[in-house]
Amino acid sequence: MRFATWNVNSLTARWERVAGWIEAHAPDVLCLQETKQDDAKFPYDGFAELGYEAVHHGEGRWNGVAIASRVGIEGTVGRGFGTQEDESGARFVTATCAGVEVMSCYVPNGRALDDPFYEKKLAWLDRLAVHIGTIPASRALIVAGDFNVAPTDLDVWDPAALEGSTHVTEPERSRVEVLCKLGLDDVVRRRLGDEQVFTWWDYRSGAFHRGWGLRIDLVLCSAAVAEHVTEAYVDRNARKGVKPSDHAPVVVEFDLPTA
Repeated sequence: MRFATWNVNSLTARWERVAGWIEAHAPDVLCLQETKQDDAKFPYDGFAELGYEAVHHGEGRWNGVAIASRVGIEGTVGRGFGTQEDESGARFVTATCAGVEVMSCYVPNGRALDDPFYEKKLAWLDRLAVHIGTIPASRALIVAGDFNVAPTDLDVWDPAALEGSTHVTEPERSRVEVLCKLGLDDVVRRRLGDEQVFTWWDYRSGAFHRGWGLRIDLVLCSAAVAEHVTEAYVDRNARKGVKPSDHAPVVVEFDLPTA
């Protein structure tokens, strides 16, 4: 299975780029975040033409998450938590693809440490942990997306430059650690070791060309999936060119046993 996750920063603005990337890389399962579409506008037909079944949870102008699969979507699709944390918008969708439960997440940004949205971000991550905690540890599970958290200083181009900002604080990082303690593995970091890679670069100040990035798009896997990882990388080339997303796709390949 070739799995990918990508914050596309508006599927409307970047559909041609996304479709082209899918044709070139042929992921079996693709999680998307920040589609910025409602369900009526989401290009189900476009994905079908590419050979994918897709599910989407969107609200229109902001947020929006999706899962596209060319290996089928089985059973019940979950949209949101069904709790007050959903007041933060359409940020969570789950589906089962080829026997693997897949979750596409778009964690709130948090804005600033003194902004109420920072506390909402922490609460959202807490709610995600509660949800993960209800899932048997033996289940094949991938939790992926834009977490808006750089797990360690290795995931930041210059930790001093972000001191006092969101994405790097201990409370945010501790929430990701909780997910790992629940049995999820940051498979990209495990695969790459101490290699520094980023998944997001600000549009401003030439950040991409200067290498001023963060690794905030994560692929967290249960043991049943993590032990079968054969490759993991960030497709930095997808951040280049005309009107790119400010994020790059994260790709993980698995040699999963067939039923």
